Amino acid sequence: MNRKRETTMSRSGYTDEDDDNTGGLWRGAVMTAIRGKRGQAALKELAAAMDAMPNKTLGAESLVTADGQFCTLGVLGQARGIDMAHLDPDDWEAVAVAFNIAPAMAREIVYENDEGLRTYDWVDVVICGPMRPYRYPHYERHERTVRVDIPESILGPRRWQRMRKWVDSQIARAARAA
Repeated sequence: MNRKRETTMSRSGYTDEDDDNTGGLWRGAVMTAIRGKRGQAALKELAAAMDAMPNKTLGAESLVTADGQFCTLGVLGQARGIDMAHLDPDDWEAVAVAFNIAPAMAREIVYENDEGLRTYDWVDVVICGPMRPYRYPHYERHERTVRVDIPESILGPRRWQRMRKWVDSQIARAARAA
């Protein structure tokens, strides 16, 4: 019996599971969508729209937030005048139709935007004061490394820089392949 485990999915729909061994086919679909005329036109339009943004910051998990912050696809939608209020950001098929791009490309852009950037840092801290002896996992260590979430005010500009470089790399890769 071949049972699939339940896994949480991101907005892109990508999971860690690859039971049916279609990963290579999917990557081919993504590259075909990005290298095609429609994909390249969308990427060039996206690059221009990102450069024209007055506030170079990107959000995640939504096409546009209540604050008016866009994800990468949201920037393209805003430049094209698409009404994104009625689009479900988790429905990549509908998003792809609305943006006139292949579903594989929509999912790839969403994945790169939402999951391509680490949202935390590891910080070394020193704890002052007495420690409980012989307690797992620290055993009287006053120095520890802890995970600290990076605030969105820092992540937004980092996400913009990362995605702008990614867009340029996809345009350049397609030009090299042609």
